[in-house]
Amino acid sequence: MIRIDKSLLDHVSQQAKESPRGRMNYNFHKEYSDRLQRLLNAIEPYSYIQPHKHEDPDKREVFTVLRGRLLVVEFDNHGEIANHMIVDPKQGSFGAEIPERIYHAISALEPGTIVYEVKDGPYSPIDDKNFASWAPKEGTAETTLYIQEIFQQLGIQAP
Repeated sequence: MIRIDKSLLDHVSQQAKESPRGRMNYNFHKEYSDRLQRLLNAIEPYSYIQPHKHEDPDKREVFTVLRGRLLVVEFDNHGEIANHMIVDPKQGSFGAEIPERIYHAISALEPGTIVYEVKDGPYSPIDDKNFASWAPKEGTAETTLYIQEIFQQLGIQAP
């Protein structure tokens, strides 16, 4: 049995806070070759995940919030926001599933946000994500401004 409890969430959350990227994964799958990838994704506000889609190979991705609040955004192929959802278990909103071939990104709206993430495998860093050319690359100075622009477009108070 794999236990997902407060102690584990606290541990992974602390690692995310200490990480320069502001996030940390904790994998439950044994190998990257597993056909089902399962992990905790601890995310702090303003940790930037460049919009991307899973295409060739096509993969679905599910985000279930265990702690905190998460913004899930879908984009069209030109970078316009096509759909969004605030996942907040306290408000009765528990998760979102993103179909294959859809640009998407997630952003923590509270410190200590932890997501249970499931997606089709296998994982290969070479072709797992097709990053959007219209969005800033991770690690660049434009990322914070880009996140703030998304919040503003959606009328979301920045964390």
